[in-house]
Amino acid sequence: MSAAAPRLLVCSCEKTMPLDEQALARGCGGRIDRADQLCGTQIDLFKAALASGEAITVACTQEAPLFSEVAEDLGAANALTFVNIRETGGWSRDAAQAGPKAAALIAAAREDMPPISLVTLESAGVILVYGRDETAIEAGQRLADKLDVTVMLSRPGDVTPPRTRSFPVLKGHVRNARGHLGAFELSIDETALPAPSSRDRLVFGASRNGATSTCDLILDLTGGQPLFPASDLRPGYLRADPGDRAAVEKAIAEAGQLVGTFDKPRYVQFTENLCAHSRSKITGCVRCLDLCPTGAITPNGDHVAIDTNVCAGCGACASVCPTGAAAYALPPADALMRRLRTMLRAYAAAGGNNAIVLVHDGEHGEPMIDALARFGAGLPANVLPLRVNEVTQVGPEFLAGAFAFGAAGLALLTRDRPKHDILGLKAVVDTTNRIVEALGFGAGLARIVGTDDPDDLRAALDDAPSGVASPRPASFTPRGAKRGVLETTFRELHLAAPTPVDVVALERGAPFGGIEVDVAGCTLCHACVTACPTGAVADNPERPMLRFTESLCVQCGLCEATCPEDVITLQPRLDFQAWNAPQRVLKEEEPFHCIACGTAFGTKSTIDKVVKTLEQKHWMFSGAHAKRIDVVRMCENCRVEAVMNESFDPHAAPQRPPVMSTEDYLRAREAGKDDPVGS
Repeated sequence: MSAAAPRLLVCSCEKTMPLDEQALARGCGGRIDRADQLCGTQIDLFKAALASGEAITVACTQEAPLFSEVAEDLGAANALTFVNIRETGGWSRDAAQAGPKAAALIAAAREDMPPISLVTLESAGVILVYGRDETAIEAGQRLADKLDVTVMLSRPGDVTPPRTRSFPVLKGHVRNARGHLGAFELSIDETALPAPSSRDRLVFGASRNGATSTCDLILDLTGGQPLFPASDLRPGYLRADPGDRAAVEKAIAEAGQLVGTFDKPRYVQFTENLCAHSRSKITGCVRCLDLCPTGAITPNGDHVAIDTNVCAGCGACASVCPTGAAAYALPPADALMRRLRTMLRAYAAAGGNNAIVLVHDGEHGEPMIDALARFGAGLPANVLPLRVNEVTQVGPEFLAGAFAFGAAGLALLTRDRPKHDILGLKAVVDTTNRIVEALGFGAGLARIVGTDDPDDLRAALDDAPSGVASPRPASFTPRGAKRGVLETTFRELHLAAPTPVDVVALERGAPFGGIEVDVAGCTLCHACVTACPTGAVADNPERPMLRFTESLCVQCGLCEATCPEDVITLQPRLDFQAWNAPQRVLKEEEPFHCIACGTAFGTKSTIDKVVKTLEQKHWMFSGAHAKRIDVVRMCENCRVEAVMNESFDPHAAPQRPPVMSTEDYLRAREAGKDDPVGS
């Protein structure tokens, strides 16, 4: 938010809602102009504000197109921000107490959001209409003048042949499909062409398997299982029940428009070198792979790969990614948290208390809030709605930040039947609730409210548990990469806690924790150091040592899976003392010094163990050659020199007994010899 507060124009919407100008002044600052019909009889007030050249915030979104048009007609270059305080607070049975909320919403709307990065998809209009009967052929006929159509019938029954063949009609069954708008690739079995002489029904020739086909669009009218997971979220894949004429008509109309170049947001920014998926072909973190509803994420060596063309933006991967390799970009986590911070700080400054943050999306949540305001009781005065692109995008840093910045509760509004699984969101909520409760804020303060009924939403908010707001709310400004913001937020949460504790035990799978090492079994081989993707487990180049930084550990499990001695165990927890401590030494040994030059190498325990294993037990180091065991006590340079000087002969081992076959033993027995080898 800029240092100079924009000029605020606030309207009572023809006196249908009260305006608490004192609360607005405390929470927003700057000049405030009040109106009762800013979009009509008092439009000159808006024009006068434009003439001042100041940045302007208008507390109305319904008439935003009108205000923007007026500004354009006047050639005004003012920065305009629009915010809704009517449906979100003014139209409510609690409107008289909603002044601090209005101030909070206005302040939050002024927080700048970074620009959106786009992904471009191109479609040339090549469409496969995939059906089972005449419905698919009819759809092809409807689209033939707009698109390049091919109709494929999956295991059809008796289908009447079309009168004219203006596009190909064939038989086939899609075995596998992948791709997106402009780049679909299909594997097809049972393909066959119809006989031109088909009379009362289509008669197909011999079929074959293993065909492949590409297209820009797919219109699926089979009525069977969809070709893709979360099929409603796959760009370019349209699906309708052939028995539902309205759905078919809608799909046909939509398909006809999908020709040309289309832009979609780049929902997730991915940084490969932060990914903790795998090291040395050993699998570690699979959180994003388990949750992606569209299959846009796939393993790709040591990291995963995210197909931005397929990604539908649910944000589940970014929500649970412990390293920040997958970070949501609409907006980034730090920008969203800055808006949250601004909102809660303005609410408190305006005199509000007991704030409940309501996280919602635009597609489902915004209409729910509007309906509740227009036909119901409206939102409670202490509920602060915050719109996000997808509710499932929020991670533990956001939830923890809400309580660190002073919220007393948090609700996340989803559909009664979400478009995609919300298991990741549930895990984030459960983990955060466990931490928040342990720190004295209260139990069950973060809740998922899944409903399609506005009145049920109001009832859930009225019954929402209210915790203990922080007596000393955090004031830090979130900036930077996701993992860094997460670490800072939880440290600040601990400082803001009503009754802080040093350690909170967590369930396995949490993104925080430590490791326990069986020191007696550890050989300091440092396989865990090589595997650790975050540097939480580290060595010391000067001494045989294993060190650990708990704040960097993401519980990916690679160290545990890699350890050849099986002496590492994950310990999911949030240990604030360990987070604020320097590197902890898990094991340290005295180095062994080369008996020839004195150079330190290896560890004394390891060298002694090797000597004990080989001395007088291996032909090369026993008997007359016992002195040779000293080479084990030398560094690699001195060892090579000793071997060259003493002319170690690897072929000087005692001759091994020859390999004997059954015939050799039988022949020796016939000769009356008990020892066939000696013969």
